[in-house]
Amino acid sequence: MARKSAVPALCTGLIFALLIGGTAGIITGLLATPAVATFLRKKRQPQQARQDQKRIAIDLPFAADLMTACLRAGRPVSAATEVAATAIGGPLGQRLSWVSSQLRLGADPETTWAGLARDPAMGRLSRAMSRAAQSGAPVADVLTRLADDAREALRAESVASARRVGVMAVAPLGLCFLPAFVLLGIIPVIAGLASTIIIP
Repeated sequence: MARKSAVPALCTGLIFALLIGGTAGIITGLLATPAVATFLRKKRQPQQARQDQKRIAIDLPFAADLMTACLRAGRPVSAATEVAATAIGGPLGQRLSWVSSQLRLGADPETTWAGLARDPAMGRLSRAMSRAAQSGAPVADVLTRLADDAREALRAESVASARRVGVMAVAPLGLCFLPAFVLLGIIPVIAGLASTIIIP
């Protein structure tokens, strides 16, 4: 049981035991503790996967640039991948390190890169490198295009996020101004019309 999910699970089990009381409370607390821990662990895993994907998307252009520089300096793909993995670190570095070790051991490049295609964040790099290995295209050119595309995607995502923040900031302001508009704009008009209708 991970510590981040263990503490809330134990607290929940203790609360159940105290609220119900007696033997039934102890049994309920003992049953609730692992259930809550499992729920919290499953809930945390997708969040960690999303964070990894976001980090990979941010690091991908830099890794592609590093690999391009190494390839243009005459290093093989396995060495260029290892240099990028060491420099970048994080989830992308781990995946690139795995690819580099596979390539150094003599694995087929196309199959090795295709192994990363299941990971949504690595899909573009995996497909680009698999196509380059299959067609014999210059890998440095492929990586340069990939880095440019990844930067453009990040830029578009940043613009979309900024627009979402703007829209979300307007909603609370609308909730603040709507009552004032009703009290200062609509109610006096209705009161004025009502007074002219009621009082002849």
